[in-house]
Amino acid sequence: MPTESSLLRLVRPTIIDKAPPSTVIANSYSYFDNYARVVAELPHANIEQVVDLLHETYRRGRQVFLFGNGGSASLASHFACDLGKGTTIPNTPGKRFRVVSLTDNIPLITAWANDTAYEQVFAQQLCNFVEDGDVAFGISGSGSSPNVLVALQAARAAGAITVGLTGFKGGKMPGLCDFCIIIPSDNMQIIEDLQLGIAHALFTVVRHRITQEADHQADTAAA
Repeated sequence: MPTESSLLRLVRPTIIDKAPPSTVIANSYSYFDNYARVVAELPHANIEQVVDLLHETYRRGRQVFLFGNGGSASLASHFACDLGKGTTIPNTPGKRFRVVSLTDNIPLITAWANDTAYEQVFAQQLCNFVEDGDVAFGISGSGSSPNVLVALQAARAAGAITVGLTGFKGGKMPGLCDFCIIIPSDNMQIIEDLQLGIAHALFTVVRHRITQEADHQADTAAA
């Protein structure tokens, strides 16, 4: 049976010297050191362009379609929830953000994958709904996910505006996107962390703008 002192040694935190700047991640210090350096290099001008695009898309009543694989699929669902629900103004009927995640209908995804190819699972869904002036928003850590690229191509063919959120050096997404946010990292976990952070930033700023407009309209109506 382990003694009390041996158990304490197991649960007491180990003191680790903070790692020097490096791309090698050997402990939590080095992870967050890398993370902080990537945050400092985020392309804020590109992020603000996408804020403007999403806000204008809301104002014009156009649709946003989100899609990705794995963690990016989860983010597509999360971001659609934020934009679709989080931008509503309580007790105020009016315009809603028209946003759909193409990662949520499992029967439809598996049907297209089984009957055509997995590369078609998002593009074929888009073909049912996307229209000129809508936004197709692809999420891919590598920027080279085939089904995301095919969907961006289909969206462009339909006259939609294409947006990418990716990492590394962008992969093949920049050539297919009107707007592309590239997280300057080659670490997939940090890329996924910051994809979520950027999605939250986009949502928060868009929500602020929508709320400001609603407040202004209410003040004008009451005057």
